[in-house]
Amino acid sequence: MVHRVLEDKIPELLGNGKAIVVMGARQVGKSTLLESLFRPQEDVLWMNGDDMDVQELFAQMTSSRLRALLGSSKTLIIDEAQRIPDIGLRLKLITDQIKEVQVVATGSSSFLLASKVNDSLMGRKREFQMFPLSFGEMVAHASLLDELRLIPHRMVYGYYPEVVSNPGNEAVILKELSNSFLYKDILAIEGINKPDKLVRLLKALAFQIGSQVSYNEVGQLVGLDSKTVERYVDILEKSFIIFRLNSFSRNLRNELKSSRKIYFWDLGVRNAIIGNLAQTENRADTGALWENYVISERLKRLSYDDRLAQYWFWRTQQQKEIDYLEEENGRLCAYEFKWNDKKAACRVPESFAKAYPEASFQVITPKNADEFLL
Repeated sequence: MVHRVLEDKIPELLGNGKAIVVMGARQVGKSTLLESLFRPQEDVLWMNGDDMDVQELFAQMTSSRLRALLGSSKTLIIDEAQRIPDIGLRLKLITDQIKEVQVVATGSSSFLLASKVNDSLMGRKREFQMFPLSFGEMVAHASLLDELRLIPHRMVYGYYPEVVSNPGNEAVILKELSNSFLYKDILAIEGINKPDKLVRLLKALAFQIGSQVSYNEVGQLVGLDSKTVERYVDILEKSFIIFRLNSFSRNLRNELKSSRKIYFWDLGVRNAIIGNLAQTENRADTGALWENYVISERLKRLSYDDRLAQYWFWRTQQQKEIDYLEEENGRLCAYEFKWNDKKAACRVPESFAKAYPEASFQVITPKNADEFLL
């Protein structure tokens, strides 16, 4: 079993009077993580928000009833907590009135869970995002050389734990995963009244990774107005399927100021959505896959390391572009991503170098990716 980064981070925060909330898409390993951390203990009460009796129990919950239910348990685990109505208020009740009990909750949809938890648990929770397996986790599990060799495979099939642990069955598993995303979590959200167009939107976004996304243009393709597209993109992002990279602008008049690119947290899911699991040497989108792969793995690392870096892409109206900018502690770094290392000798755009002379610049290829991702 692959050791997850959060297995080391969560124990350090137990017993501090705050609820632990772990959010992430289904099947990224949240339940397995909790099993690893808490199943050996005897004083743990386990609940699953998908169970109707658990939902009904919390609907009538009082502090005295909860104390009776907990008994001698010192830890309460609530898996898929977003399924429980008013879960934020219920967790607040526990953290405020039964301080000796550690609450750990997981949720598979940020859109649902965060809206029910954030206001109620302000200052009373420590929140983590859990991703599919990461480059760093797999290097620690096997070796750097093994994982570098497997990058083309990961760019096609992704990092979901079940996919990684079942070589040869990736296509079947990814089909099930992509359907689970679309039909179990996202379409259960109130206000999604055009599910067929949401599916078409997700496919359209999958074809545009690495490119600027116009909500107007995408809306025309799928039959939605731009405001609905923006709302659906927000839902997809808060459901841990995609993430946005906004444009960077500070000095130049011709810098794009309100543009965005959209990437997928897992390329296996992305490729399954568009029905293309061909190997990297037989694809026209390999460069875009590489860009998506490196950026998503970098953002996983930043999240797990609790770093406060900001990140963007940069482009001018004259189509001068840099794939990825990152600023941390006042230091601005620019990166270009090239799948073919023979094309790695590119230069930083002159207009960028003049506007931001303090920024560093580096080209990332498969040969030096470990320096960027570890």
